[in-house]
Amino acid sequence: MTYLAILAFVAILGSLGAALYFMLRGGNSQHAKSKNMARALGLRVGVSVFLFLCILVAWKLGYIHPTGIPEGR
Repeated sequence: MTYLAILAFVAILGSLGAALYFMLRGGNSQHAKSKNMARALGLRVGVSVFLFLCILVAWKLGYIHPTGIPEGR
């Protein structure tokens, strides 16, 4: 599960970097830049939702436990 979370965070950062690259890259038509940037940001949203669902499933199956803030301190 840890490796999946690390891989998902790397994918999120990579897609953000790709979106930045497509946004700042010059020379291509505006339509192609917008399409590539939208695809990269859409990938980031999809990976983020997938990671969130994996965390919920891991919690439901008992792989991870919330610790919370200790009471009485």
